[in-house]
Amino acid sequence: MEQFTVNSIGKVRADNNGMRIELEKEFVAALTNLEGFGHINVLWWFDQSDNSDSRSKLVEESPYKGSPEMLGTFATRSPERPNPIALTCASVTYIDCENGIIGLDFIDAADGTPVLDIKPYTPSLDRVEHPIVPKWCSSWPKNVETSGDFDWSTVFNF
Repeated sequence: MEQFTVNSIGKVRADNNGMRIELEKEFVAALTNLEGFGHINVLWWFDQSDNSDSRSKLVEESPYKGSPEMLGTFATRSPERPNPIALTCASVTYIDCENGIIGLDFIDAADGTPVLDIKPYTPSLDRVEHPIVPKWCSSWPKNVETSGDFDWSTVFNF
C-alpha cells in the first residue's frame, strides 16, 4: 500500500462565536481572493475515527432508514473508512484574511477537527444538474441550502 503524508492546514472551531475554520498562520496567504465565493468544499479528517478498527471496516449495517440492510463504506458518508477523510460543502459567512478565519454557516465536523484542504465551490465543476441516487435516498434534500431545515431524524436509524 502506498503511503502519503497529509498535514492539517487548520482546525474547525464551533463554539459560542459560531462555526469557522481557523487556519495555521503559514496558510493565511492561501485566502487571497477567496472573497466572493459563497461556498467552499472543505476536506477534513475524521480524527475521532482514526483507529485500526474504523479503518478496516468496509461493510456495515446501514444507518439509513429504507436503504439496503448492509452498505459498503463507499456507499455511505460514515467516518469509518480506510482513510478517514470527509468532505463538506459549506456556506461562507465571512472571511477574515488578516487572521486566517473563514466563517461558516454550518459544518458537520466537531470543534477541533483538523482541516486538510479548502477548495472554492464552482458550479461548473461541483454541481450536477440531474444527480442519480438510489431510490432509498431520493427524497433527501436536493441542495445544501434546504438540508438545514430537513428533518434528518426521518433518515437515520439512530
